[in-house]
Amino acid sequence: MRFLVMGSLNYDDSYSVDHIARPGETIASARLERACGGKGFNQAVALAKAGAQVCLAGLVGADGDELVRTAESFGVNCDFVGRAEERTGNAIIQVEESGQNCIVLFGGANRKWTNEYREGVLAHFGKGDVLILQNEVNDGAQIVRCAWERGMEIVLNPSPFEPGILGWELEKVALFLLNEVEGEQMTGQCEPEKILDAILERFPSSAAVLTLGEKGAWYGDAGARRFCPATRARAVDTTAAGDTFSGYFLAAKSRGTDPGRCLKAAADAAAIAVSRKGAAASIPTWDEIW
Repeated sequence: MRFLVMGSLNYDDSYSVDHIARPGETIASARLERACGGKGFNQAVALAKAGAQVCLAGLVGADGDELVRTAESFGVNCDFVGRAEERTGNAIIQVEESGQNCIVLFGGANRKWTNEYREGVLAHFGKGDVLILQNEVNDGAQIVRCAWERGMEIVLNPSPFEPGILGWELEKVALFLLNEVEGEQMTGQCEPEKILDAILERFPSSAAVLTLGEKGAWYGDAGARRFCPATRARAVDTTAAGDTFSGYFLAAKSRGTDPGRCLKAAADAAAIAVSRKGAAASIPTWDEIW
């Protein structure tokens, strides 16, 4: 099984702050660190570190060489990463002492996907391959449609959520990966099981994983529900927690693992990731959690 992650590649500028700045407030940063990131990049790295065969597709600018080299160093196939005239995407991240963060994104090259680029990548994939898509790149609706026409299994992480996603052909999605905020935005429900009920009622052929941070995570499909408590950890930086969880859940699932055990593997991996500084660099290897 091959995974194709079609997603964003960003440079993450992380500012270590006493607290996240409030509107109108100017605060000092104790430290500034730059790292490679983006939801597409991080999820691809998580899959690779978990031992999966993963290809990454996305666009970078002329300044994007470090992102490609870093992804390849973690075992990600970057043959499908392309170039755009726009500068590479950038994330401005405030990380407070508790490990909590807030993020401002500049899409840059991530928002310059074309029909030609999309079709050129998908031409190399088909039945038996798994597409993983987020919403930090443009063209999401067309990507879902074209991947489905090629027989791929589609996994959607609707992040960052925007109402336009509800107009995509979501019945073609095999698995939704989302957190409780995105779940509420998508369904109008705020209770975890009601969120799952709403998703599975609308998309009965799909499955869903709903993450709740320190409160744990749920899996649901037409025939089963599973809950897994969060693995306890001292949070240092939560930047890549969700992407680590997603990558490890999918890697475990590809091995034929029961959904409950997939949730546990993902929770353990996310706990290790939040206990370390950085995004991709914080993601553990499979041997650390299995």
